[in-house]
Amino acid sequence: MPRAPFQILVYLYRRDAQGDLAYALFERADAHFWQGIAGGGEDDETPLQAAMRETREEAGLDLIDGWLALDTIASIPVTAFGDSSLWGETVYVIPQYSFGIHAGAGEIRLSWEHSACAWLPYSAALARLHFDSDRTALWELNQKLQGKGPREA
Repeated sequence: MPRAPFQILVYLYRRDAQGDLAYALFERADAHFWQGIAGGGEDDETPLQAAMRETREEAGLDLIDGWLALDTIASIPVTAFGDSSLWGETVYVIPQYSFGIHAGAGEIRLSWEHSACAWLPYSAALARLHFDSDRTALWELNQKLQGKGPREA
C-alpha cells in the first residue's frame, strides 16, 4: 500500500494502583532510539485510523475507544522517509499528528520494528525521548492527563 504523506505518534499510558502515570516508550530496532509508536498513514486512512492500525501492528493492542488527539503537530522533512519520492517534488515536509490512549491491562507484543519497550514515569520518559517534537507531545499529554492547564508546572 502506498504511504500517505503524514506521520502519526502514539503514547500509550497507564495508571498504577496509586494513580501514578506511566508511559510506554519503544526502542527502534534499526536506529536504537526511543519514541512512542510512530508510523505513516496508508492509502486514504485518517490520522486516527493510522494511529489505531500502528498501535495494533507495533504493540499488539487493538484499542478502539478513548483516543485523545493532541494539539501537537510537528513537521518532518521528507528526507526522513525512503519512499517520499511517491509524494512528488512539491512536498518538502509532512505533518506528524500525535495521540494518547490508555493501554488498559493488555500485554504489549513488540513488532520487528522494536527491540524493547519500557513503561516509565513522565520525567524518565521525557529524558529518554530522541526528538524534540516527541517531547512536546508527551508534555502536552501529561499536562492533560494530570488535569493541568497549559501554564501550570
